[in-house]
Amino acid sequence: MTTAPEGVATSLDGRQFRFRSPVGTPFVPGGFVTLRDGASADATSRGGDAAGGSTGGSTGGEQLGQVDDLDFDGDDTLAGTGKLLGERRPDGSLDTGSTHPFAWASVDTADDDAVELVFRAAKATLDIGSLIGVADVRARLLAHRFNRHTFWCGQSGSGKTYALGVLLEQLLVDTALPMVIFDPNGDFVRLRELRTAVDTDDERELARKDIRVLRPGGAENALLARFIDFPMRSKAAVLRLDPIDDRAEYNALVHLDVKTEAQRPEGIVPALLASNDPAAEELGRRIENLRLIDWDVWAEGRDAVTDVLDERPDATVLDLGGFAYPDEHLVIALAVLDDLWAKRESRRPLLIVIDEAHNLCSPDDDRPLQRAVRERIIQIAAEGRKFGLWLLLSTQRPSKVHPNIISQCDNLALMRMSSPLDLEELGTIFGFAPPSLLAHAPGFRQGEALLAGGFVPAPMLVKVRDRLTEEGGADVRVPLRSPAR
Repeated sequence: MTTAPEGVATSLDGRQFRFRSPVGTPFVPGGFVTLRDGASADATSRGGDAAGGSTGGSTGGEQLGQVDDLDFDGDDTLAGTGKLLGERRPDGSLDTGSTHPFAWASVDTADDDAVELVFRAAKATLDIGSLIGVADVRARLLAHRFNRHTFWCGQSGSGKTYALGVLLEQLLVDTALPMVIFDPNGDFVRLRELRTAVDTDDERELARKDIRVLRPGGAENALLARFIDFPMRSKAAVLRLDPIDDRAEYNALVHLDVKTEAQRPEGIVPALLASNDPAAEELGRRIENLRLIDWDVWAEGRDAVTDVLDERPDATVLDLGGFAYPDEHLVIALAVLDDLWAKRESRRPLLIVIDEAHNLCSPDDDRPLQRAVRERIIQIAAEGRKFGLWLLLSTQRPSKVHPNIISQCDNLALMRMSSPLDLEELGTIFGFAPPSLLAHAPGFRQGEALLAGGFVPAPMLVKVRDRLTEEGGADVRVPLRSPAR
């Protein structure tokens, strides 16, 4: 005796399928299904070989698929669409390069073993959590597909930063890909601190990693930049100079490299003011008025952030939140991005993680220094992949990130997002994310996410796992009144 199939499907092209099923069957958008060709299903009901038979020109057999969309088709029927993921081989493995059309097939929800095949076939290894609705199957990402740009987003309280920490841990454990992390809120400064005693293989591997944390000020591990290393365009941005509108001062800056590169920063202004050159004097007053000499960001003979990155640590966390002057973090960002771009021909892979990316990638902020940082990120987004420079951008405000940057991303992680404007824009940019799954975003619980794009075997809804390391920027807890006695 056999169990009746939950639905009946057809596929004309061997890539997509349509199906109908009674209302109440457990199909959901994003769910995985097993499809058995009509002849194979008939053979199964007669006790024959389920892998044999042929119908409508197909090769027969069992295929795995995923439901994209589902809607009512009358009072007691559901109609849905989906995509085929692969064909089961005789040895039970999944051949993702082989799918075939069929005139009709039975459709059933895939069991855990079948869903596991999807991840094994794709060689997905980064354990990010569990599949929603299939809790016994680990949701895993394809490590090698982080050679594409990734967009990670979710509104405040969605668990976005915590989940990003989980991902960074897994990349450190499972790959040799170095990363630099722009951390404006101190969320990743404890990335080298394990939450528990070293016990698992992942924890042991993480404990061996070279993780540097650079902070503003201090004698050790200071977060510093060298003004002399900047290209002329970036120097002008720091000084708010336009080569045409401020041409005399700009020209003085061009010659400043030759005249004063050996001087300490505090000696530059007196030298300019005493130069008897009106343009140089104006440049000195500009530097003095902007109080650039007072900034703590300048290396002054010490190692700069670019020197640390040249040593290729496994991870370098840049704690950008503790500077006294509001533009110092932009100086660090520009120093790093300029240096990486200048050395791009070395083709040394690096993951550039930018948390709260709207702070560096805003399309609206047109101050010279902000514009210089944004334009360099746009350049890396457009051309960096072939040089091994890959972006991972995280934000709670997708609409506040320049569209020329988002449009270059091939991977999407979406956590709770209630803004219809943001969801509409994400749906337009990331056409590979099924609308039926994007629609779940307003109802996500903390730690739940939609993952879609090249770094997953198929779009999926996940519950993010616990972190291995301490979270640096956890919310402050509200003090509660002790119960009355």
